[in-house]
Formats: sequence, structure tokens, C-alpha cells
Amino acid sequence: MPAATTLTTTATLADPQIKCLAQAVYFEARGEPFSGQIAVAQVVHNRVATRDKSYCDVVFEGSHRRNACQFSFACDGKSDVATEVLAWNQSVSIANIVRTGNLRDISGMATHYHANYVSPKWSKKLVKTATIGNHIFYR
Repeated sequence: MPAATTLTTTATLADPQIKCLAQAVYFEARGEPFSGQIAVAQVVHNRVATRDKSYCDVVFEGSHRRNACQFSFACDGKSDVATEVLAWNQSVSIANIVRTGNLRDISGMATHYHANYVSPKWSKKLVKTATIGNHIFYR
């Protein structure tokens, strides 16, 4: 079976909330270590818990504003369709695991993160909780 067919089948998830969380992991952290991917998913999960919103609401908040949204992939103008089968399948697995809430939070209960090569103004107002891979986490 060609990779594209497998990906399309897997990407068409019955639960849109898992798909939104998996998209955040895939597009924000697929090149990160496994722990970094988990931590990114936990940030989304923590925002859902503290804001009483859905995963899709959190992930795509501000996506109508070019390069001014919460998660850069959602408003960068590029396709939000996963093309790497193994990375997508891992992102879906991570989304399912993190959504249960039964995993120790390695992000330090973070609600924000950024790549280590940028220094956003908001980071000075929050408490740094962890550095995993190329991301710095805050709450």
C-alpha cells in the first residue's frame, strides 16, 4: 500500500479533537525528541484544562491572523496536511496518550513554549519550567 494512502486513512480520524492535538505535535515538534513531542502535547492539554476550551479551539486560536496565532503552523500559510506517515502516526499516538491525562507532565504544567532560537516578550512574564530539545517551556 502506498504511503500516501496509509497517511490519508490514518489522518481521517473519527475524533477531530485528537486530530487537532496530533497536528500540533506533528507540525510543532515532529523533529524533536519523543519527550519534546510529549511536552508540546502537554502544553496544549494544559491550556485546554485552564481555559475550558477544546483542543481544536486552543490549537487554532488566532489562526485567522497571519503569523500571529498561538501555534505557528496554524497561521503560517502552509498546508496543514501531514505528509510523513511515521511521524503522523506517532503524533496521533502521542495525542491519544496525552489526552487521557494519565501521563506525568514533563512540561512542568507549562501552558506556553517557544523555540530556543527566539525570545518572545511574553516569556519574561512567565516561569520557566523545562527545556526539552529545542523548546523552552513556561507556565
